[in-house]
Amino acid sequence: MTTVTDAVSTSAPRTTNPLVQSVRDSLVVARRNLIRMLRIPEVVIFGLVQPIMFVVLFSYVFGGSMNVGGSTDPGLYREFLMAGIFAQTVTFATAGAGAGIADDMHKGLIDRFRSLPMARGAVLTGRTLADLVQTALTVVVLAIVAVLVGWRVHEGLPKALAAFALLLLLGYAFSWIGALIGLSVRTPEAATSGGLIWLFPLTFISNAFVDSNLMTPWLRHIAEWNPFSATVLACRELFGNLPAGYQTPDVWPMQHPVLASVLWSIVIILVFRTLAVRKYRSATA
Repeated sequence: MTTVTDAVSTSAPRTTNPLVQSVRDSLVVARRNLIRMLRIPEVVIFGLVQPIMFVVLFSYVFGGSMNVGGSTDPGLYREFLMAGIFAQTVTFATAGAGAGIADDMHKGLIDRFRSLPMARGAVLTGRTLADLVQTALTVVVLAIVAVLVGWRVHEGLPKALAAFALLLLLGYAFSWIGALIGLSVRTPEAATSGGLIWLFPLTFISNAFVDSNLMTPWLRHIAEWNPFSATVLACRELFGNLPAGYQTPDVWPMQHPVLASVLWSIVIILVFRTLAVRKYRSATA
């Protein structure tokens, strides 16, 4: 009797388009990571707690003392703040991406993937796509909390969705930085530390929490050319959260924040995906 295995072994080999195979393999790996996240719900829960704490603390503790557009109105600062919190949340997911990949490396799972007939970049692409889904879930919950504390969108739903798309694009771009860090260290703990240590200056030397016009000149220039700042300002414009007295800095990224945000994210993806895939090949060789 001819078995299925015999039928497969005697059939002619199928030719698969490399791009189609890469997409298919990436989706399989992404599904595997999503299932893993569902089985460890505390990871998702703890990922939601931190941004909610930032919203509450900055809104009610610092809200009345922040000068935005010449006003110290807490409600005005609350709306000004939210784009920064959203952007910080999607970029802080970088640490989780790096720790997850480092954990897979540490347990030898990457070597098992390497033994399979699959596209090399699919392991990393699948992981970053799964992280993107988790980040999107976090942003949805965070938006609900923001509405509860007084945040509102004033430019309509289409522009708001465009702003969230920019945030997810930035988060996806930064997840490739996390992938590179995860492949470059030996333990998940080191990946978590390495993923956060550079994110704090990146997010705080920006226009996320304060008006960059109030910074000292040298610090203001750094903040204005920070990729993070471009996305934050773009989201504020699309959400309609810029105060009436706000003066947009006279530099190109701040004058064209939406375009600058897209370009910065694309450049980061191209550069760090290339470096991460190259590191993956050498790390598993």
